[in-house]
Amino acid sequence: MSARTSPVIAFGAAALGIAIYSVMDTLMKRLSIDSGAYSAVLWRSWVGVAITGTLFLARGGRWPGRDVLILHIARGATGGASVLLFFWGLARVPMAQSIALTFLSPLMALFLAAFMLGETVRRAAILGSLIAGIGVLVIAGGEVQAQASTDVVLGSIAILIASVLYAVSLVLLRRQAQAAGPAEVALFTMLVIAVLMTPAAPFVSGWPATYQWPAIVIAAALGSLSALLLAWAYARAEAQMLAPVEYTAFVWAACLGYAVFGEHVSLFTLAGAALIIAGCVVAVRRPVAPGPQSEAGL
Repeated sequence: MSARTSPVIAFGAAALGIAIYSVMDTLMKRLSIDSGAYSAVLWRSWVGVAITGTLFLARGGRWPGRDVLILHIARGATGGASVLLFFWGLARVPMAQSIALTFLSPLMALFLAAFMLGETVRRAAILGSLIAGIGVLVIAGGEVQAQASTDVVLGSIAILIASVLYAVSLVLLRRQAQAAGPAEVALFTMLVIAVLMTPAAPFVSGWPATYQWPAIVIAAALGSLSALLLAWAYARAEAQMLAPVEYTAFVWAACLGYAVFGEHVSLFTLAGAALIIAGCVVAVRRPVAPGPQSEAGL
């Protein structure tokens, strides 16, 4: 942690990173609606490879060893499936509701870490999970009350599954971050996603229209910039201080969803999001608490 960097500046950098990523989500939702989530994620990934690859090579990066490469592939595969499901659901579900459901990932990661890494599950994590679970039920109740369409229900289920897969990728990230630097992690995550998705491209994806390329390039650039800002901030301030900034994504999603897509946030979504956030805070609150991770890592 740098003693020269004010915590306020680090917090501001993290907040800016979340805001930038929310704009990227908006672009990806538009692309997913127009061309399908598969095409949007595929082409964003390849452009992301070009951006992060340039950074990786400029910093003198080298091809990783076998063990690290296997770790990159494992996280890229789970993260890629998570991102694909998330954007498929995002095209069908209001942005604020989608983001609220993704806040479950840090909680799930606590339990998966116990299973995969032998970490101890604390009582606070169990209590936080129960509170967050009630929040999910509240959001689901809102869909029932509003007689949500089949597309919205399926989209919500896809986002929940994406949250589970992303939780797995968070656990893998803990090991990955110990074996490789941020630039290498960003590059190989994007590269694995792009390589795994490309073989099916001729059957489920077309070449983007000319007018879509600016949005794809901007989305990839914004995603990379957001990841770098968050990495910079978390290297200069305690995670427990920066953790609350992750939840500003809900505010950005509500505002951008309304401004761009005319989406309204229901009281059920507000109440459910509040419970999920409260559950996360309860679960991770301890002297040295890991901050909740956002999809910005991908």
